[in-house]
Amino acid sequence: MGDDSEWMKLPIDQKCEHKLWKARLNGYEEALKLFQKIDDEKSPEWSKYLGLIKKFVTDSNAVAQLKGLEAALAYVENAHIAGKTTGEVASGVVNKVFNQPKARAKELGLDICLMYIEIEKGEAVQEELLKGLDNKNPKIIVACIETLRKALSEFGSKIISLKPIIKVLPKLFESREKAVRDEAKLLAVEIYRWIRDALRPPLQNINSVQLKELEEEWVKVSSAAPKQTRFLRSQQELKAKFEQQQAAGGDADGGGDDEEEAVPQVDAYELLEAVEILSKLPKDFYEKIEAKKWQERKEALEAVEVLVKNPKLESGDYADLVKVLKKVIGKDTNVMLVALAAKCLAGLASGLRKKFGQYAGHVVPTILEKFKEKKPQVVQALQEAIDAIFLTTTLQNISEDVLAVMDNKNPTIKQQTSLFIARSFRHCTPSTLPKSLLKPFCAALLKHINDSAPEVRDAGFEALGTALKVAGEKAVNPFLADVDKLKLDRIKECAEKVELVYGKKTGVAAEKKESKPVTGKAPGLSGTGGDKETKDAASKPGPLKKAPAVKSGVPPKKGKPAAAAGMGGAGAKGKKGPETKEIFESELSIEVCEEKAAAVLPASCIQQLDSGNWKERLACMEEFQKAVELMERSEMPCQALVRMLAKKPGWKETNFQVMQMKLHIVALIAQKGNFSKTSAQVVLDGLVDKVGDVKCGSNAKEAMTAIAEACQLPWTAEQVVAMAFSQKNPKNQSETLNWLSNAIKEFGFSGLNVKAFISNVKTALAATNPAVRTSAITLLGVMYLYVGPPLRMFFEDEKPALLSQIDAEFEKMQGQTAPAPTRGISRHSAVGGDDGEEEEQEDVGNDVVDLLPRTDISDKITAELVSKIGDKTWKVRKEGLDEVTSIINDAKFIQPNIGELPAALKSRLNDSNKILVQQTLSILQQLATAMGPNIKQHVKNLGIPVITVLGDSKNNVRAAALATVNAWAEQTGMKEWLEGEDLSEELKKENPFLRQELLGWLAEKLPTLRSVPSDLLLCVPHLYSCLEDRNGDVRKKAQDALPFFMMHLGFEKMAKATSKLKPTSKDQVLAMLEKAKANMPAKPAPAKPSSRVVGGAASAKFQPASVLAEDLGSNTMESKPDPKKAKVGGASSKAKGVQGKKVLSKPNLKEDDDKSGPIFIIVPNGKEQRMKDEKGLKVLKWNFTTPRDEYIEQLKTQMSSCVAKWLQDEMFHADFQHHNKALAVMIEHLESEKDGVISCLDLILKWLTLRFFDTNTSVLMKALEYLKLLFSLLSQEEYHLTENEASSFIPYLILKVGEPKDVIRKDVRAILNRMCLIYPASKMFTFVMEGTKSKNSKQRAECLEELGCLVESYGMNVCQPTPGKALKEMATHIGDRDNTVRNAALNTIVTVYNVHGDQVFKLIGNLSEKDMSMLEERIKRSAKRPSAAPVRQAEEKPQRTQNISANASMLRKGPAEDMSSKLKIMYRTYRIQNRNMSSHSETTHAVPREFQLDLDEIENDNSTVRCEMPALVQHKLDDIFEPVLIPEPKIRAVSPHFDDMHSNTASTINFVISQVASGDINTSVQALAQIDEVLRQEDKAEAMSGHIDQFLIATFMQLRLIYNTHMADEKLDKDEIVKLYSCIIGSMISLFQIESLAREASTGVLKDLMHGLITLMLDSRVEDLEEGEQVIRSVNLLVVKVLEKSDQTNILSALLVLLQDSLLATASSPKFSELVMKCLWRMVRLLPETINSINLDRILLDIHIFMKVFPKEKLKQCKSEFPIRTLKTLLHTLCKLKGPKILDHLTMIDNKNESELEAHLCRVMKHSMDQTGNKADKDTEKGASRIEEKASKAKVNDILAEIFKKIGSKENTKEGLAELYEYKKKYSDADIEPFLKNSSQFFQSYVERGLRLIETEREGKGRIAASTGISPQMEGTCVPASTHTVSSSIGNTNGEEVGPSVYLERLKILRQRCGLDNAKQEDRPPLTSLLSKPALPTVASSTDMLHSKLSQLRESREQYQHLDLDSNQTHSSGIGTTLASPSSAAANIDDLKKRLERIKSSRK
Repeated sequence: MGDDSEWMKLPIDQKCEHKLWKARLNGYEEALKLFQKIDDEKSPEWSKYLGLIKKFVTDSNAVAQLKGLEAALAYVENAHIAGKTTGEVASGVVNKVFNQPKARAKELGLDICLMYIEIEKGEAVQEELLKGLDNKNPKIIVACIETLRKALSEFGSKIISLKPIIKVLPKLFESREKAVRDEAKLLAVEIYRWIRDALRPPLQNINSVQLKELEEEWVKVSSAAPKQTRFLRSQQELKAKFEQQQAAGGDADGGGDDEEEAVPQVDAYELLEAVEILSKLPKDFYEKIEAKKWQERKEALEAVEVLVKNPKLESGDYADLVKVLKKVIGKDTNVMLVALAAKCLAGLASGLRKKFGQYAGHVVPTILEKFKEKKPQVVQALQEAIDAIFLTTTLQNISEDVLAVMDNKNPTIKQQTSLFIARSFRHCTPSTLPKSLLKPFCAALLKHINDSAPEVRDAGFEALGTALKVAGEKAVNPFLADVDKLKLDRIKECAEKVELVYGKKTGVAAEKKESKPVTGKAPGLSGTGGDKETKDAASKPGPLKKAPAVKSGVPPKKGKPAAAAGMGGAGAKGKKGPETKEIFESELSIEVCEEKAAAVLPASCIQQLDSGNWKERLACMEEFQKAVELMERSEMPCQALVRMLAKKPGWKETNFQVMQMKLHIVALIAQKGNFSKTSAQVVLDGLVDKVGDVKCGSNAKEAMTAIAEACQLPWTAEQVVAMAFSQKNPKNQSETLNWLSNAIKEFGFSGLNVKAFISNVKTALAATNPAVRTSAITLLGVMYLYVGPPLRMFFEDEKPALLSQIDAEFEKMQGQTAPAPTRGISRHSAVGGDDGEEEEQEDVGNDVVDLLPRTDISDKITAELVSKIGDKTWKVRKEGLDEVTSIINDAKFIQPNIGELPAALKSRLNDSNKILVQQTLSILQQLATAMGPNIKQHVKNLGIPVITVLGDSKNNVRAAALATVNAWAEQTGMKEWLEGEDLSEELKKENPFLRQELLGWLAEKLPTLRSVPSDLLLCVPHLYSCLEDRNGDVRKKAQDALPFFMMHLGFEKMAKATSKLKPTSKDQVLAMLEKAKANMPAKPAPAKPSSRVVGGAASAKFQPASVLAEDLGSNTMESKPDPKKAKVGGASSKAKGVQGKKVLSKPNLKEDDDKSGPIFIIVPNGKEQRMKDEKGLKVLKWNFTTPRDEYIEQLKTQMSSCVAKWLQDEMFHADFQHHNKALAVMIEHLESEKDGVISCLDLILKWLTLRFFDTNTSVLMKALEYLKLLFSLLSQEEYHLTENEASSFIPYLILKVGEPKDVIRKDVRAILNRMCLIYPASKMFTFVMEGTKSKNSKQRAECLEELGCLVESYGMNVCQPTPGKALKEMATHIGDRDNTVRNAALNTIVTVYNVHGDQVFKLIGNLSEKDMSMLEERIKRSAKRPSAAPVRQAEEKPQRTQNISANASMLRKGPAEDMSSKLKIMYRTYRIQNRNMSSHSETTHAVPREFQLDLDEIENDNSTVRCEMPALVQHKLDDIFEPVLIPEPKIRAVSPHFDDMHSNTASTINFVISQVASGDINTSVQALAQIDEVLRQEDKAEAMSGHIDQFLIATFMQLRLIYNTHMADEKLDKDEIVKLYSCIIGSMISLFQIESLAREASTGVLKDLMHGLITLMLDSRVEDLEEGEQVIRSVNLLVVKVLEKSDQTNILSALLVLLQDSLLATASSPKFSELVMKCLWRMVRLLPETINSINLDRILLDIHIFMKVFPKEKLKQCKSEFPIRTLKTLLHTLCKLKGPKILDHLTMIDNKNESELEAHLCRVMKHSMDQTGNKADKDTEKGASRIEEKASKAKVNDILAEIFKKIGSKENTKEGLAELYEYKKKYSDADIEPFLKNSSQFFQSYVERGLRLIETEREGKGRIAASTGISPQMEGTCVPASTHTVSSSIGNTNGEEVGPSVYLERLKILRQRCGLDNAKQEDRPPLTSLLSKPALPTVASSTDMLHSKLSQLRESREQYQHLDLDSNQTHSSGIGTTLASPSSAAANIDDLKKRLERIKSSRK
């Protein structure tokens, strides 16, 4: 025994493997104890035994084996990993335990097998047991059968799959061993218990004795449904329920039903083997079937009949067979053969089941039409055939064909069709029989129950009864609204008799036993198919034809409550459409009417109806109206009353008052009475006749609306439109159409017969009267709202011009939703919901598609065309295809019947010539559009072959195939594709391309479906094999598709399906499933009508039902999680390919429709969860130097659940342009999806950090732009960044501060600036501090600067961890090797010094001597006294002055936005800064408090105390009075607190305006921003009034400064300039939007402004700037605003002077003049509107001066003819607008003869007079017309005579001579000879001498004027002089001497610059005034205005003088100021003092 002790010491697991059986036995015993002891099923102990359990079971020693089995059983029961051992252990049990003699061993083996089943390993166990059945040892076989039986009886047929067992049963019955046979019998009985008769067919062929025995046993089986008694681990709740029931007393009834569903209906069909019969057809079958002799045909059919008796047939291509059988049924004359062929079809249908569905559409019409046969056996065979066929398809699919046959004349056909419908309905459930199907069927059946033939009626009743039983009264009653009581009762009676699916089938022979089990399939059909169909009906109504019957419109039933009660109240349903009851009323004779009317109307009224006196008629109408108003509804004889109204004179009434009353009464009767169509017929004609009447039209429309409400809009509209178009009056036609447009909006669209209107609309569109056409187009627009794009199809063939009008109207309606109907509802609503309404609305769009006139092209598909398509030579094939294309093109819309075409095209899809394949695909695409939803029938025979083409090796062929499939799917919906095995067969093919494309397609389509056919499950095994495909792309696509399969099938089914895989694969797949489960999107929410987008036939599939659904459910299809987590490697490169394909794959609306919906999905607590994960280290912390793949993948995964799928694809694309696109989308959705953005903020920021690592600048810029907008939004929303968000974003942002590009650095600084508003500055400080440690010197410098800004804005308490440590850290950088860093460090410390004072030196600690001296030097230089630290905490959301520059990039380039809004964006920052500046005023500069009060406001407002009011200090004001002559220059920008003073005090405005022209860009920008701020606030804008010229002068000064100085300055950052330009333009745009202010600009100022702006537009240097184009576009906009808004006289005048100057100045570019002229042309265009507001006298004076400087000859010498044309156009327009009156406006012109103006105006006038009819003699035109002033030669003579008379008289000689001189000058060719001829010689020489004298005198005057430097040429020309001379009018162009006044002027300006006083010169009158008055009246140019304006400025400057401003800087603006005397300033101060006193006293 010594060696015993050896093994005793071993651990248990080693004992179990010991070679001694005793050791093993001991091991097993201990193991058993151990297994029972371990509580934790996941304990590591279990793993030790994983490999040993098989040995436990297969131990060679019988004793040990028994113990081993016990231990194994305990292991399987308790270990969580036991499942891994299933295969080997079960196999061991079968082979090594079941053959043991000991019963106990067998028992344990059986228990182990059952335990494995309990731990969910049933399939593996069953597989091993079935293998055991092939064993040679009968003992093993018996044990295996017994185990299977036991398992089945305990677990039930849901868990134990019966199919494989039943397959082997017959073989077991043939066994030689009796024991096996007996055991098999017991098993068969057990199976029978679960599946009943389904077991019969598979066992039909066993030995008859055995069968008989079985039958006997089966009879004994109890009929109660069997129950599962043992449960899987996953079914614990079922188990608990079961145990409760047991406890409650055996089998409590309550549980009965529950358990019922636990037993799946097993279909015998499933258990059968499929037989292949096509190859077994006789060789000559196809010849025989066509044979002449019927016997031969019969033989052929009999052969088929035998074959199709097989209960299950192998799928294959049965098309040819079905075709010949169909032919026999349809064409064969021998009825016996017809019956035989029908039997064959029935056999095929029941053998193929769903696979026969594709042929159903072809044969149904033929069979139904063959019902005309009377012979019972034929009818019966046909019935069987059609019933069998019905089960292979759905009612939806064949409804078209059935409805078409319903109208057949033959009563037998009608009867049999109704019966077939009744039988079909029995197989339906409420879900497979939706309203969309019920509606057309009920409509057709209602005709049948009114048929003359009794058998048809009976069948109709039966069908309706069945429908009622299946769908329930609620659904059917609305369609039975018109049925009378008797018939309704009959229908209900039928309904009670109907037995649904499992009951007896009436009308079908009893021998149809075979199909009993077949009906068992129905629950499957209704369960899975059911949902699909409802989905289909609701979301994509297919070919739901509206039956014409419904269209006839049905007016509502109002009285007769009995009828409504008869319908059980349910009928009175609140529906608008044909559901309300109609009032039938027979036509009454006129006598009866009179009688009835007399009963209710006063006698006098009836007598006066046709009185000859209109007053009597009117009185009669008034009585009539009263009577009607008082009548009760029930006793109002509507027809009688309207007939009375129609009595002579009726509608021919001539008096409009009577007529109006009459129409009003009609409306009243219709509203108050039970108004029938019969009554309506009486009046409608008259109403339509009056609808176009000016006076009565509105009353007629009112009456029509009332009738529409009573008799339904559809009927009324049809009648009215038909009547309108049967007469000729266009007014009536257009008004009728207008009425209809309106009525549709009020009543909604339901029930309207689009087709009927369309023909009338077409007539209207062709009308000659434009009003009719317009009305028609408007009506189409309204219809478009309801019908959507399909409406256009009707008008494709209209003329292009008309079509474009229609399109424009549709365009207008795009995006609008149809209004909710307001009429036609309330009247009829009683009980019942409004679900019907949804239905109605849903159908409209598709209805229209159905109404399209479809052509039948089957006759064009000739045999020779088909043979062409199949020809050997490809060219002939191509010709055939071309022909098909043209046939379809010509037909446009076609019927579904296309003959032999499908087969022909199908064979072309695998053509060797790829071009033909592509052509075929495009034909199929065309076919889909042409056939519409009816293409459904061809999915199986044509659609699936297209999917095969997806496997083509050529990319373009695949793309074309995908496009085709999509085009089809759009028409058919997805159900057809997913049904049956076809799709799974395709997926099975191991073609990588096919798999890739198909999976991609499914991944795109599945998420949009609400439910799918169960057949989708068939694809799963192939999907799993794709997951392990060799091709990476296939694997990836399969992974992408997983979640969507799971979304429909559920995790359980998917996991179960893995059991067939190899163990290794299985684990992998399960892991992927788990992953997919996490990302599984919810199903799209069902569409609700509320959210329907009417206006597109794209139905409401994607519309969310509610906001919640929007976020969670319905948008899941866009936000597909992207399970691309596994396999990162090729993701990016592949993505490119995928993207490419995607684009191709969506040729239709998909693109947009995918992208609708939110881009960020709010996942509740998503962000919190992500933070937890990061904290718990479940995911990587966002921390890296460069982002690695795993970070990107992780982010992608996290985003997948909350970012729209398409956006995510863009965001993670390999190509940067896609990133740009993504950013653009994000910017666009920023405002609209605030909550979404905030919920995903952490992810967005992380994604942006990835963009910081991109090399592409455009992405970076776009990202920064997004960030700026994002942070502005967040601060508005008062959001605070979380730590997690900050730490994963800020460090990466700070990296970008060191970018070499200036723009980016600025943007980043601007963002950091904004971040302080949503993240505490003190925390920000630490991040920035980290940034100073970077290697990048730029980054170090910028970070230091940023630190300075933080301290300046927030005081020392931002310094972290302590101010001392922080400062020491900063000070280390003073010794940096990089100069910019050193400077930045010094500046920052100086800033701290300014805030904190000398304490800084303490805090800094020891610095090297060099550093310290640099610092001290810098502090000295800054010489800024420290002031109290700002009392401001980080939380106060401040802004800083520092970063004004951050806006250059804000000028976004989006073309869609209007310019001004872009400029406005730029101001946002400045404005915020200005607002905040006030809060740290002490730091900026000490402005005494007095000047910060808004004095005016305070004076007015005595009641409320302003919190900010400080205690007023009495300052010593005396120092202000001392005049400061030359202040010490110190440069610092000044920022007055504009907001604090509210700009009401003029002095403040003057001061700010003076800053606009500052030489320092920032000063100017701030001033502009402040002015803009004022201009933007309506209440403050008035303050600018009176300062407009001054402001404009300052702005164009600044423009000139930029043009001459800044632009040339190399050192200046060009972005600064752009920013300045933007500010100038922006504030001017703001100004010119306020018309009252714009009008204040004077001529001179406008002239200089236009000069400045046009110069800027032509400045080529600006175009070269980055944002230059933008600037120029803005200027353009501004110029237009200036032209439109300023005072029209001033601007016209300014433009004329500017043109004159530009033409004179030789230096000026021709472009300049051209632009000025363009402006003038624009003004001329505006003249018709503005002529009345213009001071014409002034304009004509300007033109006169212009023409004087530029006589015609001179103008003609110009290079371009534009100037002369411009002038002529202007004058011509003025003449045209004013007519002869224009000549009265020459009053301001002193001497009209100096220019040709007057003559020109006369000419124009005369010309226009001539044109209008005074054809004057042409000869006179040569000489006289030039001279004449008003009309003729005589007139000229009169004038001259008058002049000579004056010369002759003593007093007036001089005046006469002057006039004569003028006259001669004006009309140089005037002939004064005749007047002189008669006078004396002396008189003649006197006149000549006088004229010469005048001439020398006048010319001399001109010369003097020229020498004074104000020559006409120089007036107003602006010469940009380098010294910024202010004067624009002084400059010497002609080389003449310049007068002294000019130099004086310059001197004055220079003196001002130096701050010297100019007052001394002021005393002297200006030189110019001493000189003679210039010959030309000069336009006051801006310089002249400066004198007056700038004295005001000086005054305000005085007040600010004590701010030690840099006078140099303020004056360099070039605004020369003149000092007002100090006394005025003193007065001003006194005034201030007084006001302050007043305020103080009022406050007390």
